[in-house]
Amino acid sequence: MFNTTHPFYLEFIRSLNLSWLEGCDLTYPGPALSSALMFDAVHVVVGAVRELNRSQEIGVKPLSCTSPQIWQHGTSLMNYLRMVEYDGLTGRVEFNSKGQRTNYTLRILEKHRGGHKEIGIWYSNNTLAMNSTSLDINVSETLANKTLIVTTILENPYVMRKDNYQDFQGNDQYEGFCVDMLRELADILKFSFKIKLVDDGLYGAPEPNGSWTGMVGELINRKADLAVAGFTITSEREKVIDFSKPFMTLGISILYRVQLGRKPGYFSFLDPFSPAVWLFMLLAYLAVSCVLFLAARLSPYEWYNPHPCLRERRDMLENQYTLGNSLWFPVGGFMQQGSEIMPRALSTRCVSGVWWAFTLIIISSYTANLAAFLTVQRMEVPIESPDDLADQTNIEYGTIHGGSTMTFFMNSRYQTYQRMWNYMNSKQPSVFVKSTEEGIARVLNSKYAFLMESTMNEYHRGLNCNLTQIGGLLDTKGYGIGMPLGSPFRDEITLAILQLQENNRLEILKRRWWEGGQCPKEEDHRAKGLGMENIGGIFVVLICGLIIAVFVAIMEFVWSTRRSAETDEVSVCQEMITEFRNAVSCKKSSRMRRRRPLSSSAALRHPTRIALGAPRPLRLVREMRLSNGKLYSGADLGPGPQRILDDPLGANTTPPPPAPTPVMICQECRRIQSLRSGSSIGSASTRIPPSSAPLPRETGETEGKKKFNSVRSFNREQDNL
Repeated sequence: MFNTTHPFYLEFIRSLNLSWLEGCDLTYPGPALSSALMFDAVHVVVGAVRELNRSQEIGVKPLSCTSPQIWQHGTSLMNYLRMVEYDGLTGRVEFNSKGQRTNYTLRILEKHRGGHKEIGIWYSNNTLAMNSTSLDINVSETLANKTLIVTTILENPYVMRKDNYQDFQGNDQYEGFCVDMLRELADILKFSFKIKLVDDGLYGAPEPNGSWTGMVGELINRKADLAVAGFTITSEREKVIDFSKPFMTLGISILYRVQLGRKPGYFSFLDPFSPAVWLFMLLAYLAVSCVLFLAARLSPYEWYNPHPCLRERRDMLENQYTLGNSLWFPVGGFMQQGSEIMPRALSTRCVSGVWWAFTLIIISSYTANLAAFLTVQRMEVPIESPDDLADQTNIEYGTIHGGSTMTFFMNSRYQTYQRMWNYMNSKQPSVFVKSTEEGIARVLNSKYAFLMESTMNEYHRGLNCNLTQIGGLLDTKGYGIGMPLGSPFRDEITLAILQLQENNRLEILKRRWWEGGQCPKEEDHRAKGLGMENIGGIFVVLICGLIIAVFVAIMEFVWSTRRSAETDEVSVCQEMITEFRNAVSCKKSSRMRRRRPLSSSAALRHPTRIALGAPRPLRLVREMRLSNGKLYSGADLGPGPQRILDDPLGANTTPPPPAPTPVMICQECRRIQSLRSGSSIGSASTRIPPSSAPLPRETGETEGKKKFNSVRSFNREQDNL
């Protein structure tokens, strides 16, 4: 217990030696401990009195032991005595609030023939540290048929209590990876064990006085033979205890809660573009429609005559880009389906080309992002690395107090890790936690990042899908089995661990306890089927479109039948029933057009609506166009129209008069005639002669019927146009 480095130590020994020689003839045995304690006590009292005298004047008065009065400075002196910190002959001298000496050490000496030899140190917090070099150990001792005390700590999935552990005794109360590994080692080395939970629930960290807490302290004090848990091998622990070879390799990682964006819903197909992009696309569509409408109206090349063969509409020009068509054309281009409307002028073609290029980029971008938005829940990560964590203060972070992770940051010389340690050490309230469960609960309930071993991170992420790992590993280390310093079982346990690794038993045990989680692995990127929660919205859009289409069709049907009923002077219900029967007939794919009777003036305005069996006015016959391409006008009717006028049904078989004057045939009529080349009329009678050649004369009763059929066919063609 003597402090040989004390400046008064040699003078103290010499004074005691002289005093001993004056009163005794025997050899001086050495300084007594009581003398050293008295020396330190005097110095402590002197130092306290000096401090008291500086703060207040001490009056010296006689005291009586029988008097109930106390010294007025006694309480102050006791307070100063408690404040004294002094390195005396007996080591460090400090007192607690109760006046008891604390933070002192006792050296344990072993007597030998040559003198005393230090074999250990006892600390005032009941911790014993023995030196391996001074232990009398039989190195040939084996583990066979021995019972070892195993200290451990409850930590999922290494050591856990069973759900019904009250029904069991001893080791049967516990389960987990380390428990299974202990059983494997016991089978190999033929030993038995008894599991004992560490008293303070800590892994082990050094105290300011040099002692250790947790499992390390129990190994140092020989309260346990083995320490089996998620026990990290560190250089600081290796100085006071022994470790086996690592049975698991890991590193420090960051655990944080998952912050997912909006989950895929019915309208997830809209997610590839933001609402602002959809709005600008709508505005772009309206702008293109308006520009297309104006350009088509202003350009003279978009105005054309669709019926050049009709004499009364020869000077009539039309524009295909009405307001409705201008709105419909961009829709067809955007959906990549095209349209029956094609631009003619250069200006409208420029508008169309720019719009098609725009839709190409938009559709390609949308298609590229659609699959990712439908199948992946994107995670919003505020931090992505330890540097991001160290550079911000919004998210707190910490680790287990007294663990190896805390020691790693405390001893690290890396600048980022030093800043993280300064933050954790100075943060109030404390960011350190007592257990892994407390740290995970803090992660889930607040903005807190938990620094922990990667194996524990992986295990808890498999159990709770709201947890995720941020970044990679901060370091690389391993878990080992702890033993007292100089343990004779170290080599045997190390060889047994290597044997388990070679037999792949440790990997099998790890999979058993780590792969039971409910959450999918983050590295599983296989394609997954889409459910209704992903693409249900497109079905909603489809149903809404069908409902709107049916509603518009009903409105068109009602409007049409109502107008027909007013013209034919029948009831609306009767007309609606008749039209509905014709519309829903499943056996008929075509029907005759219903022609309403017209007045003579209306007939002249609408010649194609005259019944085929009714007499036709002369003016109407003069304006008829035959489907074989022959055109008649004015009084020069010729035998064809005259025949139709006199004998519409061809009953009269009188030979026809001479042929009519030839007329030039336009290209539009020639095209129509070519489409009818395979009709019931003979090919010889329907062939169109060249535009410059005269039309041949036709005679006989059959010619009248052919011309009549030609007129009827051409009328139908005009109605279609």
